Amino acid sequence: SDEHRRFELLLRLPHPDGDAALARPADFLPVAERHGLIREIDRWVAARAVEIAAACRRAGEDVRLEVNLSGQSLVYPRLPAHIAELITASGAGPEQLIFEVTETAAIDSLHEARTLATNLVELGCEFAIDDFGVGFGSFAYLEHLPIQYVKIDGDFIRRLPSSPNDQLVVRAVATIAKGMGKRTIAEFV
Repeated sequence: SDEHRRFELLLRLPHPDGDAALARPADFLPVAERHGLIREIDRWVAARAVEIAAACRRAGEDVRLEVNLSGQSLVYPRLPAHIAELITASGAGPEQLIFEVTETAAIDSLHEARTLATNLVELGCEFAIDDFGVGFGSFAYLEHLPIQYVKIDGDFIRRLPSSPNDQLVVRAVATIAKGMGKRTIAEFV
């Protein structure tokens, strides 16, 4: 069947004060990051996701699971091999798994994000950018700073004649800047 159900896996912990409510990720993930535990949490979540995917496959359910990874896992070169081992051992299908990182984490570690995404896609998984548009926060500055010009980064301009993607980005930036009453300058011309 071409139709499948998709679920995003969300991590929660029992609240430390014994309250019936669950602790939100914002309550414990920053602490885990600060103390170097976040990669272990990511590995644990990936393992649980693979187990769930395998169980769904055995039950004949066509399910896709979205799994968030932290920015620190981007720089863990063994992660794709670990995920491959989990998939092989469990009988899950790699196509059942969609791994995602935030746009901010991907921008902060672009080379590592590219490597991780390439390895996971080659494995048969899918890869997603979460919170896309956060990087466009720089457009908010256009509204709040008394500027007259927006200089488009030269990397987009250098490949402009041959890259349809760069043409789209440059057109979008120029359109937004113009709509806000700013003028654009293309670097490297």
